[in-house]
Amino acid sequence: MKKVKYYYNTHTLRYEKLEVPLRVRLLQLIGFIAASIVTGLIIFAIAFRYIDSPKEKYLRQQNEDLSNNYSVFMERLKQLELKMDEIENRDNGVYRSIFGADPIPDSARVKDIENKKEVKLVRSMGESELVRSIAEQLNDLSLRSAYQVKSFDLIANLVKNKEKILAATPSIQPVSNKNLNRIASGFGYRIDPVYKDRRAHLGLDFSAPMGTPIYATADGRIKDAGFNTGGFGNRVVIAHGFGYETVYGHMVRIKARVGEMVKRGEVIGYVGNSGKSTAPHCHYEVHRSGIPVDPIYYFYNDLTPAQFDRILKLAAASNQSFD
Repeated sequence: MKKVKYYYNTHTLRYEKLEVPLRVRLLQLIGFIAASIVTGLIIFAIAFRYIDSPKEKYLRQQNEDLSNNYSVFMERLKQLELKMDEIENRDNGVYRSIFGADPIPDSARVKDIENKKEVKLVRSMGESELVRSIAEQLNDLSLRSAYQVKSFDLIANLVKNKEKILAATPSIQPVSNKNLNRIASGFGYRIDPVYKDRRAHLGLDFSAPMGTPIYATADGRIKDAGFNTGGFGNRVVIAHGFGYETVYGHMVRIKARVGEMVKRGEVIGYVGNSGKSTAPHCHYEVHRSGIPVDPIYYFYNDLTPAQFDRILKLAAASNQSFD
């Protein structure tokens, strides 16, 4: 039943029925609706700001799970990278050293063009930073492991060629030196016998009587045999392969011929005094990958440890060279 309202009219001194005009009723209705809408918007804003929807709760939980999994994943990637570093270090420092192969530079392990194309492709897909980071690291590990497989294949071939490598490695003295008294000057800076100043002496000088046989210190092919105007006089150069070359200078007579294959211990010439030389001797050099190295470390086939220790001290003496 509709409630009827009355009011006391002071002019007529009686109670009269209260009638609200339609315009007022409409204004009241509009005001109520407006207030309800504003209140609803305020409640919705508060709820949206501080209360998650079920979907938002699910996404938030998923994001937390992804973050946790990412941390675990990154830790595993870090361990894999450390393992790859160890393998690469072993490859360069141990396996390749055994066979005298040059280490692989780090730049060569990470410069694969195809890998860069894959990384650019991943970046162009517009994926999140998380996925992009993982993709880049996986590509890097994939490249490094692929390069390492190639390296191990090379080492496997070196293992197969072990006998050839040993035969091509200089390992005896170029002249007979049973009493260990023929090393006149060692590798390093020595007094030049002509100019009387300190100069780099890139080999060993073996003093010996004129005509003493000179032996090839490893198997190889005669690369050069003839008179050298650079001071070596009658010189022989042997290319042994696997990065090794040996040089024999100041011969009185050369026996070997260019292109000829020689074996370790085979006579290639005879001690002399040709070229820039102050006494009969054999100047002997060992080159590895084009760089002169100390020949004293390539006599292990004909010296005992005690003899090597003695010859090492003799070669280390700072004296005047013969050439």
